[in-house]
This record gives sequence, C-alpha cells and structure tokens, in this order.
Amino acid sequence: MRITSSFTRRGALGAGLGAFAWLATGCDGHGGLFGWPTRGAQAYGGLTMGTSYTVKIAAPRLTKTGLAAAKTAVADALDEVVARMSHYESGTELSRLNRQALGQALAMSASTLQVLATAETVRQSSDGAFDVSLGQAVDAWGFGPNPPAQRVPGADRLRTLRRSPHGDALALDLRAGTVTRLAPVHANLSGIAKGYGVDRAAHALERLGFGDYMIEVGGEVRTRGHNADRQPWQLAIERPDATPQRALFVVPLAGRSLATSGDYRNFFMHQGQRLSHEIDPATAEPVRHALASVSVVADDCTLADAWSTALFVLGPERGLELARQQGLAAYFVVRQDRGRFSEAQSPAFAALGGRRVA
Repeated sequence: MRITSSFTRRGALGAGLGAFAWLATGCDGHGGLFGWPTRGAQAYGGLTMGTSYTVKIAAPRLTKTGLAAAKTAVADALDEVVARMSHYESGTELSRLNRQALGQALAMSASTLQVLATAETVRQSSDGAFDVSLGQAVDAWGFGPNPPAQRVPGADRLRTLRRSPHGDALALDLRAGTVTRLAPVHANLSGIAKGYGVDRAAHALERLGFGDYMIEVGGEVRTRGHNADRQPWQLAIERPDATPQRALFVVPLAGRSLATSGDYRNFFMHQGQRLSHEIDPATAEPVRHALASVSVVADDCTLADAWSTALFVLGPERGLELARQQGLAAYFVVRQDRGRFSEAQSPAFAALGGRRVA
C-alpha cells in the first residue's frame, strides 16, 4: 500500500474477528427507575458487526435520559463504521473499493482512510504480517461473507493466491482523500475495523462528558477512568478452549485498550490440524503454529486490534521478539501437549501488573 500525504503518518465485519476477552469490571450493572440516578454503574449491550457489544459506565448520578443518550451515541458510532467498512454489505465504501476498476481513484471518508493508513503502518512495522488486501484468500478458505463449507482450496487456487500481489496493491492519497486499487485484490478490514469501532464509540461517550467507562465489541475493549469501585477496570483474558468460559489472566487498565486474536473461535479441523481464520500473507494459508491467542494493550483499540492480528500471524517466537522490539504490551498463550498451555509476556505487558487466575 502506498500513502501520499502532506502530514506525518501515525502510528458488519463478521463474527470471529479475534478471541473473546472475558470482562471483570467490578460494576454492579443495576440501573435506576425512570428519571432517578443509578447506583454506582450502569451496563447495557447490543449487537453489531456480527457479534455483541457491552458498555459499562461508572457514573453515580447517571439518569435515564443520560443513559439513553449514551446508548444512541454508541449505536450510531458503531453503525457508521459498519456502513463504511463492512465487506458483507454491497453498498459500503469498502465493497465499492473492491469493485472499483484498477487504476481509478475512489473517494473515501476520512474514517476509512484513517483505518487504511493505520493498517499500512502496522503492515510495514510487522514486515507484512498484517495485510488488509488478503480478502480473496480469506474467502477461499471459507471465512468470508456467505462462505461455502470451510475447506482447503485446491492446489491451483492456492498457487494463484500465493502469486497474487499484496502489500502495495492499494495506493492511498490522504491529501486527495482517495484510494486506488493497483492490482485485483479485495480489501478486508476485519482485523482492524472492530477496534476502530470501539474507539469511535468511546469518543462518542466522551463527547457526552462520560469519563469512567468500559466499552467492548466482540472482545476488543477500551477503557477510561475507573470502575464503580474507583479502581482500574479489570479485564480478563480468556483461557482458550475453556467450557464454560473462564479467565486465564487479569490485567488492570485505565485509559487504555485491549484486543485479542486467537485460533479457537473461528476455525475448522483438517486431517487433525486446526485451521483458523488468521491467514498468513506469506503463504495465503491459515497460520500453522502452536499459538492459541495473543492479547495486545495499546492506547487505542485500532492499534491493539491490528497488532494482535500481526503478532498472532508471526507466531510465538517471532511475535514475541517483534513485540519486544516495538515496545508492545503483548501476552501470548501457546498450546502444549495434552491440552495444556504456556504463556509469555513482553516486558511492556509485564509492567502492567496483571495476574494469572487459572
């Protein structure tokens, strides 16, 4: 992807876009009667992007009117992201880009351009491990919209996918506000747009004056301030494969975001091997290593979402090394024999002061 800009770059989307982060927030979740303040905190949720979302607001004097405004603001923010960036709906900006003639620039909203520019930053920083132009490979393995039965593509199809140009196939012109396809790729923002939706919803709450909240969409989380107990929000990373779901590690966050990518929500088995929706750009195939999940903490959820995908693709050794090099706060859960797991933390994650609970 090429980016043209006069500014310095900064560093329904579908279900199964990363592992679920179980939440231990310390909020009581009880609301008050019409027009009365709630006690301590309020929680509500809904459906978006092929998954669910949860909002918890720690506001002792939150009224029903204030809660209604929060609900509307969050829903509108999430709906806007879906309307622009879903590859499931034919009328979105992303879908129009995927149909655009090669070499012809397409005007894009500032939101979609921002997501594409952030994706390019992570692609370059991860040596190509994160690549939004892999839509055709995702579809071929049965993880796209209206997929066929999940199956291994034929040898000819795989050779075509491996030869397909990626990386520089999209050209962004931030000054003109356009994106141009330079090769017949299909963009898929599933590895970043959900995190961006979390950020947009968080900003919507802040514009209403809320300073203590947690918002989660399908396991991607952003926090600000404190919970109802005036403590940092306690976010728990799930133990892979656990039934019923249970926490593995709890990390306290206030004003930061957490995103998790894993192999145990959206996968199929082939000849005894787990094939997940996480596609390696280098092979156009699902990753083939023992990593079960990667959780990344970052200042915003857009970056946390993209980096968790990139580190998962790289695997336990290369991913951990890159996290150290980049100063990323990352937590790795690796499959061992007989259903056991081992964990590893980058120095930045260890400094957060979390604790293992299972």
